[in-house]
Amino acid sequence: MEKIASFQVDHLRLLPGLYVSRVDEAGGARVTTFDLRMTAPNREPVMGTAEVHAIEHLGATYLRNAEGWKQRVIYFGPMGCRTGFYLLLAGEYGPEDVFALVRGMLDFIIAYEGEIPGASARDCGNYLDMNLAMAKYYARKYRAEVFDAPDPRRMVYPG
Repeated sequence: MEKIASFQVDHLRLLPGLYVSRVDEAGGARVTTFDLRMTAPNREPVMGTAEVHAIEHLGATYLRNAEGWKQRVIYFGPMGCRTGFYLLLAGEYGPEDVFALVRGMLDFIIAYEGEIPGASARDCGNYLDMNLAMAKYYARKYRAEVFDAPDPRRMVYPG
């Protein structure tokens, strides 16, 4: 079998960043998959499931309500390795196109107070596994490293 594209990225050189993972065609339409890499793979501890789960609920809530974008959001969810998230959007975009959207999502998470949307037994299959404080920590860390001082090296996969 061929090695899939995401396993061909040099994770030893990959920095936290906002990357285009791939652009696919589905039913005649383009779909862009973004890699929101929040930690340095194999060099930093991975995020715990509780903070990943909180980021997933808050991030999905923000993105699916974002004016001008909500109708283009196909999916937002965690990577299995727990070093970041995938964001799939209908259309073809680059990091510069979604920079403000993702920064807005981070700001939303950082400022969020109260019950996490969907964090109930009725709405979620594992609602008790949420950590808002750590979700905010990772959102602040990611914002500082990638969005507060944009660097083109954090928007193109290492060669």
